Amino acid sequence: MIAEKQSFNRNLIVGILLAASFVTLLNQTLIIIAIPPIMSDFQINASQAQWLTTAFMLTNGILIPVTAFLIEKFSSKHLLIAALSVFSLGTLIGAIAPSFSFLLVARVVQGMGAGIMMPLMQTVMLTLFPPEKRGSAMGMVGLVTGFAPAIGPTLAGFLIVHYSWRSLFYTVLPVALIVLVLALFLMKNVTEQKQVKIDLVSVIFSTFGWGGLLYGFSIAGTAGWMSGQALGSIGVGVVALVIFITRQLKLKQPMLEFRVFNSPMFMITTILSVFVFAIMVGTQTLLPIYAQDVASFTALESGLMLLPGALIMGFMSPVTGKIFDKFGGKWLSVSGFSFITIALVLYANLSLDASLVWIAGIFAIMMNGVSMIMMPLMTAGINALPPHLIPHGTAMNNTIRMVGGSIGTATLISVMSHASLNTFLQEPKQAAMEGIQNAFMLASVLGVLGLLLAFRIKSKSGKAVKK
Repeated sequence: MIAEKQSFNRNLIVGILLAASFVTLLNQTLIIIAIPPIMSDFQINASQAQWLTTAFMLTNGILIPVTAFLIEKFSSKHLLIAALSVFSLGTLIGAIAPSFSFLLVARVVQGMGAGIMMPLMQTVMLTLFPPEKRGSAMGMVGLVTGFAPAIGPTLAGFLIVHYSWRSLFYTVLPVALIVLVLALFLMKNVTEQKQVKIDLVSVIFSTFGWGGLLYGFSIAGTAGWMSGQALGSIGVGVVALVIFITRQLKLKQPMLEFRVFNSPMFMITTILSVFVFAIMVGTQTLLPIYAQDVASFTALESGLMLLPGALIMGFMSPVTGKIFDKFGGKWLSVSGFSFITIALVLYANLSLDASLVWIAGIFAIMMNGVSMIMMPLMTAGINALPPHLIPHGTAMNNTIRMVGGSIGTATLISVMSHASLNTFLQEPKQAAMEGIQNAFMLASVLGVLGLLLAFRIKSKSGKAVKK
């Protein structure tokens, strides 16, 4: 079944999609700042509280691979309405949650809506624009993905100081409902529907595969790589994923098409996307630890420290998108990884008395590099695929990036923790400083590897591979 023939305002649809993505991304950054007061209200420890982020990420990781099927099966309008409705329901449950268990359920429900949202938005954006204009279009996506995390920590800090953590959910809910109403009346279907059937066996193995890996690597950074939980979860994930991939290659209508990796350009850009996402998430995890545990900055100062870099990423993304459309992704990626590597080397040499301005300045350099890579790389990879593989390409890219980010963050945290615990230094701050330096040294190696691999990107995308 082909998408219904109807005229539509492309800019209006883009605006609705970007607004929907903005509210889901803003929600992710708000909850991190709210964890301490939530722990106090519900009398829970840090290990229990971290499930508020882990459960959200796990639900995302399980849902994203299924979105390729959903986008082919259902209209983009109905799917967007469903995603926003589910997300709004989760937000409402979170606002009125009488216990931690209800709050955890709320995060899972929110994760279901958000897990559908991002791949859907990217697929529709890539469908609306021809290959030669996709860089600029995805640059607008980068503006949203940079701006939402930029204001999130500062907004959350303000709301929590003056109100309660529930105000975060009450702030997000009306915005989500407004976007939902706009989608109901103004969104049009722009994707092509197919007569596809869901393979429940694939869904089960996908859930245990991606979910197992994400959970295992998420807890490895704190519980330890040799812990039974981490090893068992990763082991289950690997086995399930092998069965899942084998099954997808045999099915006539796979849930997730792994043949997208037949494209060398898609393969390279996906690997590099994992590198840059792991570095970005890892750095955003390490810096607040350094700021609050080592440099004794406040939580609000920690949020403000990341603000300039996030804003730079947001404002630069449309610029780098236009550069990509004109010149391709090779030299953008080379330049971007150069900036990132320089920033990581500087972070590896941080001192105990580094100023807030210095840390923020280095982060701004790094995020400028990320803006040159994140969306241009994804666009370059998708441009190398035929139109019918775009939903699978976006779902695959998002899934691999999420798993890679989880692995990268867990690795950096474990390196930091191991160095901190095994140092002979008696001063706790100095020990923590050494652990953070070692983690950034490892991240620097990843930056260099990314820089070397970036030279293998073609200046202009090659022809799309056939299925």
